Amino acid sequence: MIQKLIDRIQETGAPIVVGLDPNMKFIPAHIQREAERARRDNIFGDDDLETAAEAVWRFNKEIIDAVYDLIPAVKPQIAMYEQFGIPGLVAYWKTVRYCREKGLIVIGDVKRGDIGSTSESYAIAHLGRISVGGHKVRVFDEDFATVNPYLGSDGVKPFINVCNEEDKGIFVLVKTSNPSSGEFQDVETKDGRPVYELVGEKVREWGELSMDGTYSNVGAVVGATYPEQGRILRKLMPNTYILVPGYGAQGGQGKDLVDFFNEDGLGAIVNSSRGIIAAYQQEKYAKFGEERFAEASRAAVQDMIEDIAGALAAR
Repeated sequence: MIQKLIDRIQETGAPIVVGLDPNMKFIPAHIQREAERARRDNIFGDDDLETAAEAVWRFNKEIIDAVYDLIPAVKPQIAMYEQFGIPGLVAYWKTVRYCREKGLIVIGDVKRGDIGSTSESYAIAHLGRISVGGHKVRVFDEDFATVNPYLGSDGVKPFINVCNEEDKGIFVLVKTSNPSSGEFQDVETKDGRPVYELVGEKVREWGELSMDGTYSNVGAVVGATYPEQGRILRKLMPNTYILVPGYGAQGGQGKDLVDFFNEDGLGAIVNSSRGIIAAYQQEKYAKFGEERFAEASRAAVQDMIEDIAGALAAR
């Protein structure tokens, strides 16, 4: 699967992924009104959660339609859908399928990881197939999933097994972009090395179990907000693709990211979520207004591609 992602990155010239992390405060008023009218017309149920989920779906669809030809991948964050209950999960399911119809690689940001049997069920739900009535049925069917390694190999290897069976991939949390990540990830072990380095070494080891050409289907999550740690981990995991959150709204810029990439210009894919899907709320893109929010998202994607390409060319 990682080779499919690399192929799409090279086709688009855009090592970026758009995070589809909808929040009601990002959804323009006219989209919410359209969802409310649909509710009154009994197009779907009469539940407030169903109305919110319908607004999320309509918002996502317009953004996808506006940017799909520019990018290789999207990353929906499942919690943003779960907050709307079962209707929200339906919106997530519809979003994943629509993105796949548009030829996009889908990275399910689900951050799963548990004891063996539970991890196996998570892996089946998001990457594999479940046996029902004598048939193998795909469930959410993302191409990649994010995985929490806190439980160790017991929690990760079931995902790797499914990756090998289904040609899928994972991104394991190594050094996350949030401010408090260092409370655990930066703690030094008895030999003076931070925990995130040990996790990086384990990711490299796990990666050898699922190679796909030069790179492994087992990737790593390393935040753009920690470029020094990114440099260390890039050297530690030369055959690991790095998913880099934290660009834009969290402060990461193209110039901070060059060392996340290998010399071949590959090895990393950079995520921006609200910096793109809520671009119309930024002063830079305010000229588009709420009605043209999807055009603002497209402009933000184009600017992000240019920023990263310029930084890589200048290194």
